[in-house]
Parts: sequence; structure tokens; C-alpha cells
Amino acid sequence: MAKVTIVGAGNVGATLAHLIVLKNLADVCLIDIVEGLAKGKALDILQSKPIEGFSVDIVGSSDYKDSKDSDIVVITAGFPRKPGMTREELLEANSRIVRDVVEKIMEFSPNPIIIVVTNPLDAMSYLAYKVSGLPREKVVGMAGILDAARFSTFISMELGIHPSRITPCVLGSHGESMVPIGRYTMVSGIPLTKFLDDEKIKELEERTRKGGAEIVGYLKKGSAFYAPASSTVEMVKSIILDEKKVLLCSAYLDGEYGLRDVFLGVPVILGRNGVEKIIELELNESEKKALYRAYNSIKSLIEKL
Repeated sequence: MAKVTIVGAGNVGATLAHLIVLKNLADVCLIDIVEGLAKGKALDILQSKPIEGFSVDIVGSSDYKDSKDSDIVVITAGFPRKPGMTREELLEANSRIVRDVVEKIMEFSPNPIIIVVTNPLDAMSYLAYKVSGLPREKVVGMAGILDAARFSTFISMELGIHPSRITPCVLGSHGESMVPIGRYTMVSGIPLTKFLDDEKIKELEERTRKGGAEIVGYLKKGSAFYAPASSTVEMVKSIILDEKKVLLCSAYLDGEYGLRDVFLGVPVILGRNGVEKIIELELNESEKKALYRAYNSIKSLIEKL
């Protein structure tokens, strides 16, 4: 049985743990530095086992020894965004947390696949890659799946078509410089441009860019967690079951799209070995410029690290 450790027992981490066991994907170790938090949530989930009928196990801990020999480690630990706060403002505090988490995880699991959820996601993925010393295919950020899900949702609301029939495309950074691409977005195999004019597509793209901030604005305290957890479990599932799904993730680029030494949201094939292939799309000049803007934004954060 595969083992997944989730670091951070907040809303995203606990919801993700629940989803993983409900789907019988792996045994779960939920870790949090707050004494008793992970243990309490894990025990609560475990007590649903007689009702839900899942066969895997879940434990909670504040000791990284319990993460030993994890196949996948998901990092959700960190400070959430507050209303008006940019992802960039999270950089300093969350970089200290991610560095500490990766160092402790690597002490007990020599060759895991690391999925980063902590924001600012692309920069934190880069940090996890450098600190872990793992091959680039073993570190991946959860970004594009969530952004694409938001884009699909807004398109679905506009067209009245179920989002499962929509295949969206979102590149770039997980944040305000993400690059939703309407012409690569399909509705039952038909380009979105056949359904909506450019002005409406741009409006939906802009709402997607601000999708996380919109939720933060409503909640006042905290940020989104249901859709982020669902997006992450899609990655965990593709890795554990070796589904080799084409998913939009933050991956390390080494020449792809003409960019190097950066984590950026792109389509990848995700399987048992992690990022097994990066798929390069043909972009027009406008899309290239938008992608390069995202690249420059992330590189500026990386330099601050």
C-alpha cells in the first residue's frame, strides 16, 4: 500500500487527507506542528471508516519520524492569504516553513515525490526542489489544475454546460500573472471561441486570475480549500495509480518554452515517476508575452529567496 504524508493539518491538508482515504488511494500520515491538531483530525477521519467503508489507514502526528518511507509528500503548511494580501507578501514567512518541512521530510523519506501546495506556489516549488536535491521530475506544484477548474466553472456558469464537458488551458504562474488560453480551451472538443466572443473570454480569463482572491474576499479569514484539495488529490491519484494523465501543474523548466531554471504552470504527463513529460504548446506572440511576464514575475520571487 502506498503512503502519503500531508504536512499541514489545516483546511486544505485535512480535506485532502479525507479525500485520499475515501478514495482508498493510500495510507495517510497527517503532520502538523500544533500539538494534537493532526492527531485529532486524523482520529475523526478514522472514526468514519466503519461508515464509509474505506480500507486504508490514517494517523496524525507532530513527529516527522511517522512520515518515514513516504511515497508522496504533500506540503500544505504555511500562512494563508488575508484580504488584500498578494502571494508575494507570503514569500518570506512561507519560505522558512517550506525549507524546514523539506529538510525534515528528506531525513525520513529518501526518494519521495513532493507536491507543493503552499503559496506563493511556483516559488515554493522551486525552493522545495533546491532544498530536497531530488530530480526535477520528483517535485511538482499544484497550480494549473485548480486554475483550470476555476476557468471551467466560470465558463460552465456562462454557457449552462456541465464543466465536465469543458477542457480548459491555463499556463503560467499560480497567481495574478496566470495565462488562461481561450483558444486551447475546448467545449466537447469544440474551441471555446465558437461559443463566446473575445471580450467575454477575456472577462472570464480575468475572473479566473482573481479566482482565489475573490474567495478570500468573501471569507474574510482564510482562503479556498475544497477545490485546492480536490485538485491535489487528482495529482496523488494519477501518481499512485500510474494513470499518466495530462494535467496542468507547476513543473521545473529546463529549456521548454524557451525558459530555464523556473517552476511554471504547463501541461505535463503525471505518473508513477512524477512529471514524466512536459508538453509544449504552440503559442502566438500575445500568449508568449503573457507567459514571459509570468516567468519574470516568478524569477523575481526566486531571486528574493
